[in-house]
Order: sequence, then C-alpha cells, then structure tokens
Amino acid sequence: VQPVESGGGLVQAGGSLRLSCSASGRAFASYAMGWFRRQAPGKEREFVAAINWSGGNTYYADFVKGRFTISRDNANNRADLQMNSLKPNDTAVYYCAANYYCSDYACFAQASEYQYWGQGTQVTVSS
Repeated sequence: VQPVESGGGLVQAGGSLRLSCSASGRAFASYAMGWFRRQAPGKEREFVAAINWSGGNTYYADFVKGRFTISRDNANNRADLQMNSLKPNDTAVYYCAANYYCSDYACFAQASEYQYWGQGTQVTVSS
C-alpha cells in the first residue's frame, strides 16, 4: 500500500478543504488509514484522524473534533479528510499513512505504528 495525498492548497480562515489519499494495491481494505500533520520543519508529526479498515470506527484529535471528518471508499482505494472551519493554526503539511494492526486510539495516534506513508500535501490557512 503506497499512499499519495492530494487536495492541499491555500484557503482563508473559516474555509474548507478536502484532502484525498489514494493508495495503490489490492490490500487497501485491509489497512486502517490515518492523517497526521507537521506544522514546521523539525517538529514531530501530530495525529489528526484515523479510520479503521471498514470505516466503521473513526478517531480524532481533540483539536479537530467537530471540524474535520475522515472517510474512506474501499472500492476506489481512497481515504479522505474533509476539513471545515479551518484556522491559521491548521497550517501544516498533511500526511496520509496506512496501519495494519491498530484497534484503539492510543495506537492510531502514534506515528511510529504506521507502516506506509505518503509524501504529504501542504495546507496553508491565511488569517
């Protein structure tokens, strides 16, 4: 599974963006998918959201609850992140990642638990 992100860009505060993660490979439906972000070079990637293999369970960082929604389409090997009510502090490079075995928030929230990563897409929110 090789994730590839798209959909980043420049948006004004209060606006919306939809990030997409396309993944090659027939095993996509076997993987949970997560979104992380890095707000500055040298900072660690922080957890944003994750969704289990079926889409039946989702997990969110507190700072995005009520604003971001993660979803997936296994038929088309995609996992999306809908971002609403964006704030300047949401400015970051957003990464999509695939995980084979996590089943709870504590695991999903750890970047080290993910096996495959995309290259990232830049999101910039202007004030």
